Amino acid sequence: MTQTTHTVDRNAAPIILVEAVQKWYGSFQVLTDINLEVRPGERIVVCGPSGSGKSTLIRCINRLETVQQGRIVVDGIDLTAGGKNVDSVRQEVGMVFQQFNLFPHLTILQNCMLAPMRSRGLSRQEAEAIAMKYLTRVRIPEQAQKYPSQLSGGQQQRVAIARALCMTPKIMLFDEPTSALDPEMVKEVLDTMIGLAEDGMTMLCVTHEMGFARSVADRVIFMAGGKIIEQAPPQQFFSNPQHDVTRNFLGQILSSHHAAG
Repeated sequence: MTQTTHTVDRNAAPIILVEAVQKWYGSFQVLTDINLEVRPGERIVVCGPSGSGKSTLIRCINRLETVQQGRIVVDGIDLTAGGKNVDSVRQEVGMVFQQFNLFPHLTILQNCMLAPMRSRGLSRQEAEAIAMKYLTRVRIPEQAQKYPSQLSGGQQQRVAIARALCMTPKIMLFDEPTSALDPEMVKEVLDTMIGLAEDGMTMLCVTHEMGFARSVADRVIFMAGGKIIEQAPPQQFFSNPQHDVTRNFLGQILSSHHAAG
């Protein structure tokens, strides 16, 4: 993968603002003093060992999880103020999980049409046009009439991406989108995500795919123990990590990939 050329307006107001966020599960603190600003069109990869709080952080950004302290503002809307704000933010933020969460009794097309009709009030005809547009975007329009069980894991994950895009979100969140896939299917999903990045989509992606981080991210954020340990542009992050814990993590992940490859 080659580094895609890409500029982010550093003077733009952040589209995602996370300020002094703290979160506990019972007595266990899962996020500690998290501060993060994401500019429109910026592509961020969040990595770190299991249990470091990465998935929790991005689930807080569309309020699938709530925070006990601090605030999160998405596209000017304060999520921590609750209520109606949550619904308006969810319309702007697409989310793709490890598991595809497709409705098994609906066709691929119907899976993609559902949210635009329900949340955005589109007619069936409008929703179908948008669904086909994004199924084409992820290169599987010919699967529209099939059911999820008839597709491979990689295809199902691409449907999940298309389904999120059908809401025309300003931001896409990915929570380890390739970790449940067989190795040979990972590339097709990453290629789809690279295409979105090239379209200028603001993206926050939790992943262990370091090749993707290297070629697509504007910034790599490393988390451990519920904290952001360091963040840097990929070139700097990989060639000159500042902390022992980051160096150890990169050593393990790069050597395990090397062994697997």
